[in-house]
Amino acid sequence: MDKVKDILKEYYGYKNFRSNQREIIDDIITGNDVMAIMPTGGGKSICYQIPAMILSGITIVVSPLISLMKDQVDAINNIGINSAYINSSLSTLEINQIFSKVKENNIKILYVAPERLESNDFLNLIAQIEVSQIAIDEAHCVSQWGHDFRSSYKHIASFIRLLEKRPVVSAFTATATKEVREDIIRLLELKDPRVFISSFDRENLKIVIEKAVDKRRYLTDYLRNNKESGIIYCATRKEVDSLYELLKLQNISCTRYHAGISDNERKVNQEDFVYDRVSVMIATNAFGMGIDKPNIRFVIHYNMPKNIEGYYQEIGRAGRDSNESECILLFSSSDVQVQRYMIDSSLNSPIRKSNELSKLQNMIDLVYFNGCYRKFILNYFGEERKEDCNNCSNCEFTGEVIDKTVEAQKVISCVYRMKRPYGMGMIIDVLRGSKNKKLLDLALDELSTYGIMQEVSKEELKNFINTLISQGYINCVGTYPVIQLNEKSFELLKGNERIVLKEKIKVEKFFEENELFEILKALRSKIASKEGVPPYIVFGDGTLKEMSIRMPVNESQLLDISGVGEKKLDTYGKGFLQSIKDYVDKNDLKVEFHYSEGQIIKRTSSKKPSYEVTIDCIKENKSILETAKERNIAVSTVISHINNYISEENKVDFEVDFSSLFSQEEEKQVMQVIEKIGYNKLKPIKEALPYTITYDIIKYVILKYTMNISK
Repeated sequence: MDKVKDILKEYYGYKNFRSNQREIIDDIITGNDVMAIMPTGGGKSICYQIPAMILSGITIVVSPLISLMKDQVDAINNIGINSAYINSSLSTLEINQIFSKVKENNIKILYVAPERLESNDFLNLIAQIEVSQIAIDEAHCVSQWGHDFRSSYKHIASFIRLLEKRPVVSAFTATATKEVREDIIRLLELKDPRVFISSFDRENLKIVIEKAVDKRRYLTDYLRNNKESGIIYCATRKEVDSLYELLKLQNISCTRYHAGISDNERKVNQEDFVYDRVSVMIATNAFGMGIDKPNIRFVIHYNMPKNIEGYYQEIGRAGRDSNESECILLFSSSDVQVQRYMIDSSLNSPIRKSNELSKLQNMIDLVYFNGCYRKFILNYFGEERKEDCNNCSNCEFTGEVIDKTVEAQKVISCVYRMKRPYGMGMIIDVLRGSKNKKLLDLALDELSTYGIMQEVSKEELKNFINTLISQGYINCVGTYPVIQLNEKSFELLKGNERIVLKEKIKVEKFFEENELFEILKALRSKIASKEGVPPYIVFGDGTLKEMSIRMPVNESQLLDISGVGEKKLDTYGKGFLQSIKDYVDKNDLKVEFHYSEGQIIKRTSSKKPSYEVTIDCIKENKSILETAKERNIAVSTVISHINNYISEENKVDFEVDFSSLFSQEEEKQVMQVIEKIGYNKLKPIKEALPYTITYDIIKYVILKYTMNISK
């Protein structure tokens, strides 16, 4: 078993396994079937790839999407594991060449689509070789109660039965409820499998849900402030195309992906995103399954998904390198109607339709939940979490908490007096004192609760009732949803419970600059372009960030960086070490490494802080742009250095030329707003200004203003 850890270090460049990985690998190697529920980014692929290298025969990986196969095969071939894939994108000649390699035992891992298991040619090939493991990725696809059912997965069990010697079978998925887990074991005919359920908690993902915002304005503002790699999910192709045109007009680096564009365009667009040629992918949920891109820093849902399983799998595509990332859902009430229509029009089975509508209601409950979003999601998947996460928009709330008990009692009292269940629309009409004909014909205007909330807008009341549903104070049931009371309703009506709600605020810029990190990223892009591979194949963002913090200056120090194995050291080490040394020399840094139980205590000491070197340039009457160019740093870094200088309470005895960053008219507009509402919060300032004035311009003007104060 020591070989397992040697492979992890030598091939993957990691010292330690993540949760459950080692146990799963040990079980597979000893011949036991396993089923593993691991969150996206939890390291599922290593669990079957390492056994594949140790077991004597070939490992066949059943995978649903072509993009997954190509990305995985590119990645593991790059680290020295012989692998290949067979799918419809290959010619007959290419498939025959792979068949020959398989027969010659030159392939350890072979990826195939589930449909391939029914091919006679493939069955004839498999009959001639030793199959040691069948690994089934996205195993939830076998269950009709899963969120992504695929009928082709039902043929997997019969394929395994055809094999002369049954191999060990491993099944993996990121999200599965108890019902789906039972289906996977039964339908894949797993034999006494050991079931591993890793924590669904991805602590590095910040969960943000925004309601009642101008989606387009929010999105463009966010993308101007955060220029990292990210995905924007939309509910429809039309929405994807509309956003794509909007962002292109805003000169935001983006591309798109949905089933309405050609196969070739989808392939090119996906590669542009994976290879970091564009920053943002706008897509329907058809995009992303199996995309092994580790440096996705944000996932934005422009529309609410139809279920929590799909939502959590999609946000799991952010931060696969374990670095902090953001997951933002922009919600509007029309999203619910869109998803209801899509469920109604796409499913004929009444049972499946009812199941999907129930999942949709769970998703709505999440949106309107007033507590910790992470706690809600984990509890949904059966993982108990008692404490708040302090890393979601509800937990980070800083505004006013309002007691809404009386308002809730009014709603519950109205539902009670209406005698029989009605939909939300009718309840809102009664509370607001509507004169619609149906309401009057039913004599609902004679109720004592008629018109008692007429001062509340229809949209606000709808949001409030949805919040009561998500908090469990009332129920929403049925294919055509109606509102019903429950035990908690009467406790609140009696005054035995109180309900307090929050108003949320929008978050500010999330990512920080790092000079050396940007230098290493540029080197990585150059190497990746030359080799024709995605940048993360060279090194992941997490590896580059660790390099930029620890600044290794020799091979042994570089090998100690997570994600750097022997092969990558030999292939790429020299170039990255030279870039780090150049940076250290240029900035006059003295690098010192001290360790305690593998943890670095002291990183660097510098004869002069980097920000002081920048200030020296400014004091030589160089403009901000000239300073940035001379120091080979971004303008935003120069601004950050000036802010650092001021925050240290240094005297500002020099002038800064801001003329290249904003016009006099822009400065005048920003200052007029600042004089009215202050300069401490960017969001209110931005909202009070014309759309053309960016957050960057506001920050530059504020800096000029604070400099004048500090003189």
